[in-house]
Amino acid sequence: MGFALTYKPFGVHGLLIEWPQRIDESILHDILRFKTKIKSHYASKLLSINHAYASILMVFVEENFDFHLEQRELETLYEILDDNKQESRLLWKIPVCYDPRFGIDLEVLAKEKNLDVAQIIQRHSQPLYTVYFIGFLPGFIYLGGLDERLFTPRKDTPRLKVQKGSVAIGGTQTGVYPSESPGGWQIIGNSPINFFNIEEPHPCFAKAGDALKFHPVSIKTYNDIKTLVEAGVYQIESEVVDD
Repeated sequence: MGFALTYKPFGVHGLLIEWPQRIDESILHDILRFKTKIKSHYASKLLSINHAYASILMVFVEENFDFHLEQRELETLYEILDDNKQESRLLWKIPVCYDPRFGIDLEVLAKEKNLDVAQIIQRHSQPLYTVYFIGFLPGFIYLGGLDERLFTPRKDTPRLKVQKGSVAIGGTQTGVYPSESPGGWQIIGNSPINFFNIEEPHPCFAKAGDALKFHPVSIKTYNDIKTLVEAGVYQIESEVVDD
């Protein structure tokens, strides 16, 4: 059974489709199925199509397109969507070092949550996260599934420089900074792998719908992996999972 969708004009080229506004795996899978259908049906009409947690933005080639005509077409497409079709996905295993030299906000977060640092690490590395979409920076993966005890506000004043690979928490989300940048999330560790490589056919290894699990490693293992990454020989561990 589908969701009650809303359709809105978005500028002179765009059409925005919205689902109930929450982070929800059933909504994500519905979005991905509909997005695939739209891309096939509208192949020659679209400049781009992108999705977020609960929406799809279609950008048409034609300016001032007939919004009501396209809305009716999309409603028809959605009605015949196969909601039983579920594709296999990859589970990516991501090494993270939670050493204090990387997890610069760990101590403060632990005090705020009335947990010790080991409990923060355990609660962060235990869940199986879902990749919802990629944005903000090339290779920045938005994840769902963070333990509610770790929800924490972003910093009032963002840092001007966050180290590449920083693993952080912001609000109800967790993620990894794929490159050095400003940022206001709470930093709890660092991953030595590359989350974005322009030289690869698929610059970001993960895609929406995939799963991801953080694996705590020591500083020595972190440095060993980093050496392999810099040599271009490290392979991120992954496996196919079926839902």
